Amino acid sequence: MPRYAAIDIGSNSIRMEAAEVVDGTSPRILASEREVTRLGESVFRTGRISQDAIALACAVLARMAAQYKALEAVGVRAVGTSGVRDARNQEEFIDRASRAIGAPIEVISGREEARLVQLGVDSRWPHPHQRVLIIDIGGGSAEIIASENGHMQEAISKQLGAVRLREVFLENDPPSERELRYMHDFLEERLAGVAQRFGTGKWNRIIATSGTASAVACAVNGVPRSKRDRADRLRASTAQIRRLYKELGTLSLAERRNVAGLGPRRAEIIVPGVAVLLSILERVHARSMYYSAAGVRDGIVADLAARGIGKELALLSRDQRKEVERLCTRFAVPLKHGRKVAGLASTLFNAFQTLHGLPPAFGRLLQAGAYLHDVGHYVNDLSHHKHSYYLIANSDMSGFTSREREFVANLCRYHRKALPAPDHDNARALDAEERRALVLLIPLLRLADSLDRSSEQRIESIECHIRNGQAVIELSSPLDIELEQWAADRAGEVFRQVYGRPVTITKATA
Repeated sequence: MPRYAAIDIGSNSIRMEAAEVVDGTSPRILASEREVTRLGESVFRTGRISQDAIALACAVLARMAAQYKALEAVGVRAVGTSGVRDARNQEEFIDRASRAIGAPIEVISGREEARLVQLGVDSRWPHPHQRVLIIDIGGGSAEIIASENGHMQEAISKQLGAVRLREVFLENDPPSERELRYMHDFLEERLAGVAQRFGTGKWNRIIATSGTASAVACAVNGVPRSKRDRADRLRASTAQIRRLYKELGTLSLAERRNVAGLGPRRAEIIVPGVAVLLSILERVHARSMYYSAAGVRDGIVADLAARGIGKELALLSRDQRKEVERLCTRFAVPLKHGRKVAGLASTLFNAFQTLHGLPPAFGRLLQAGAYLHDVGHYVNDLSHHKHSYYLIANSDMSGFTSREREFVANLCRYHRKALPAPDHDNARALDAEERRALVLLIPLLRLADSLDRSSEQRIESIECHIRNGQAVIELSSPLDIELEQWAADRAGEVFRQVYGRPVTITKATA
């Protein structure tokens, strides 16, 4: 299953997430970390990221990168948002931070930030057939996003982040009435067109994300900061948020730190953060909002998965494909059959990732085996699977390591007849992980081979699903494919033995 990593370098904090993604399921979070760095503080005061902030950010980024590298993420995207966008020394920061993680860092626009937030929310809390307004309040900017049927329809980004507003308006502790009034008037001006642009009262749900929203959901619902993970999807009414804002505006920093749900660093910027949230809710006449723990990082993971980043690792490279096709030609294997079986095997590998859970690299080896499984016919049709093993094991296969060649040879050895047994010397040459992968891939190769049993490429495409505890393979073809269905049904018995669930082979109706 492909693993992806995301880094969101915000004005208040840096967030990292690494997740495993399988089509049709929610991402499985493998690692997640957040560190308050306040990159935006010096930017909003001086226009530049301070040297101390750069040093701290680079140390944090290096530590986070070590985590996702250990998880062997196949796709990584690191982005900088409002604070980095506004910094005059942006190039210096990007250069040093990119070296810290060993990958490029991209400065994204406010609209791209909004798109990623919407993708993140939809990946973790989908709302099909509904209209949703999403509010994301960061350290440097706030994004307002209209989403319909899971797709972003409209978005605006305003320089109304909690850190930015504190630096501009709030100097006293607690803030003075004059400071709060100036900030309120500024928000009135900057948010004047929100109601006209997004409308009022037409949303099925309003969702708020980021640290401010998390703190509000916790404070209103009495959730302590130590248990803030429970705040996901909690509701807070606009009336409750209004009362909370009035209370927070009268408290000192020390007193705010004692409010349930507020961490010591969040308490420093919570007043302007809640002011922005409340102002937006009032503009759209919202009665309440729900908090979502999703954010930019979740959107990055969803985007990488949707683009199929890393899936190329499960496919033969151009040079590897040329090499296996060279061997097919040398041993008189029909290339059309080899290509068809390789394509079918690749589809099965991707479709049943939730079952086998193998790294993408094994998909390449499955493809190679799909091309080469019939080379043994060159020696003799009798026991040709055994001949396939020793021909491949003793062939020069450029582009493959010796262990990969041995694995492919074993895969071809078991494309028919018996499964690996303890007394099979060839299988014992593999290590434990390779033997496990071999057993999991054998049924896929046998199914793929069976689906071109006539060697006439009668099947145009296949769709695979897990339905009611069984694997379902739907075949599309305008031709008579009774032979392929019969062969696949027989191969399905091995699938049942290995995966513990039956296979149903059906033909798609026109």
